[in-house]
Amino acid sequence: MDLLKDPVNDRQVKTLKPPPHRPLSRNLMFPDKLKNKPDWKLLRDHLQKEGRIAKEDLFKLVADCNKLLKNEGNVLYLQDPLTVVGDIHGQYYDLLKLLEPKVGGNPENTKYLFLGDFVDRGSYSIEVIVLMYAIKLNFQNSVYFLRGNHECRQLTAFFNFKEECLYKYDQETYEMLMDSFDLFPLACIINSKFIAIHGGISPDLKSIEDIKKIERYHEPPRQGLFCDLLWSDPVDQEQGYLDTAWKSNEVRGCSWFFGGDSANKFLQRNNLISIIRAHEAQLDGYKMHRWNGGQDFPVVITIFSAPNYCDVYNNRGAVIKFENNTLNIQQYQYTPHPYLLPNFMDIFTWSIPFVAEKITEMLYNILQTDIQGDDDEQISESDIQQFKQLTKQTGLQKQSTTGSSQGAQKNTEKLKNKIKFVSTMMKMQRTLREERESIIQLKGACPDKRLPRGILMKGKDAINDQLADFTTAKSVDLINEKMPYAQIPQESIQIKKPSTQRKK
Repeated sequence: MDLLKDPVNDRQVKTLKPPPHRPLSRNLMFPDKLKNKPDWKLLRDHLQKEGRIAKEDLFKLVADCNKLLKNEGNVLYLQDPLTVVGDIHGQYYDLLKLLEPKVGGNPENTKYLFLGDFVDRGSYSIEVIVLMYAIKLNFQNSVYFLRGNHECRQLTAFFNFKEECLYKYDQETYEMLMDSFDLFPLACIINSKFIAIHGGISPDLKSIEDIKKIERYHEPPRQGLFCDLLWSDPVDQEQGYLDTAWKSNEVRGCSWFFGGDSANKFLQRNNLISIIRAHEAQLDGYKMHRWNGGQDFPVVITIFSAPNYCDVYNNRGAVIKFENNTLNIQQYQYTPHPYLLPNFMDIFTWSIPFVAEKITEMLYNILQTDIQGDDDEQISESDIQQFKQLTKQTGLQKQSTTGSSQGAQKNTEKLKNKIKFVSTMMKMQRTLREERESIIQLKGACPDKRLPRGILMKGKDAINDQLADFTTAKSVDLINEKMPYAQIPQESIQIKKPSTQRKK
């Protein structure tokens, strides 16, 4: 595709190639030589340049992939060699790194299992979904998806995927993608000895057959087995100890914490070795929950594949590579990506608070020279300050009832109202400019997406206090933002598959 032109040669960053100025044409996206399959390599490069595809082509891509997803069972059964991938969260440029031969492997000769959470947080969730669906259509017997807790309507509306869909396409596109997410399988058995899920196990999970009985083609419920597979977490305790078999997951706002006792009982009943899951950010991209002792095989392995999560955590990404009954952890660093303004704002919307503050300052300066009494009484800066101090301490004093006194009082009232209005505007605009990030966070936390009445007038401290009050609202996904302090420092590890006998 042709790139945007630069006829006057005024592009500021010459090293960054301009994006394509038209969507990828259908004849290029679905060439005849591929028999109606998408050209995933061309699509990969097009999206890397910040290109788009037409809405009708996106719908065709998703509809074709839906046919494959719907025919897959709730539980997949895969054998190594296999690369297992954790959360991606809309980080398209890190996904490209992951798909390189030296990291996860080329999809042309690598079998992949993705554990969900393709969307939200990052600004390129659409691109992630488009490329993933295109790769699956080309390699339907070697690329598989599981559903994550973010593949649902509730969280994509709360975070930014819905907003991204509306910005890049429309509401119809968002609803179509949500319907597609309803088709994702829920679990995978690897080498007949590992269970892979997004979140964790459940009090309602006794055997693998319980997962097969779930009716999955709908929005995940807020409780029960379906919910727990996407939402539950291993307890953050070195020995995996819990006072009870299951503990309510108050951090998530739903589901459970499970410990070593519950995990071991489930694994023993089903003749499995370990639980492989995603769902939690990790400083090194992975965590081994060695609840049976340091020399035994980990009861739970957490994998997280979004390096430098949310552009602030400076964590590594990692994938698990199964090959010849050996499990390897491959880490990688983040890849720089094009910068987007918060909430997909354009430069004009983003600059309004700055422009408005300058306009208000201009108005204030005009008032100082333009406001005069009807009898040409000049009002200086010192007069204004004295007047403001006087009104704070004693309020306005009554003037005499003579005509000249009444005129002076009228002008004073006008001056007071104008100064009050302008100073209020200046304070609000300064708050908008200086506390932009906090205001955006607060607006996102409010149920109706509106700021509390009068909050801009109260300034920084009031905004921070309001944000603290919304801690419970953010707890739905708090663990995704919580980073563990102690992690394994190696670049990679290799673990031999143990015998099937486990400690009781």
